[in-house]
Amino acid sequence: MNKRIAIMGDYDSICGFSALGMDLFVTDDKENAEDTLNNIIEKSYSVIFITEDLAEQLSFILDKYRTQPLPAIIPIPNVTGKTGFGLRYVKKAVEQAVGSDIIFNEE
Repeated sequence: MNKRIAIMGDYDSICGFSALGMDLFVTDDKENAEDTLNNIIEKSYSVIFITEDLAEQLSFILDKYRTQPLPAIIPIPNVTGKTGFGLRYVKKAVEQAVGSDIIFNEE
């Protein structure tokens, strides 16, 4: 099993993750984001972190892998803040797995 971890997004949001041993895939070009994500998936990474702004635009790809054990594709906020897509994505995955909404809003 491949245990490599990739992170994809704009440079400012992901550059610090190289210190953790993650492979960086820098893109803030929305046109190339789909090709970049498909390339990462083909390289058999176990975990792929992707900034929320790109994840939202590529949700049709993320949906294909939501029910598969690998790769785990996890949306994360970028430097400008969170959009809420990551929480919605995880909530949808939990609802599919459990059959019920167990995540509640703690406001």
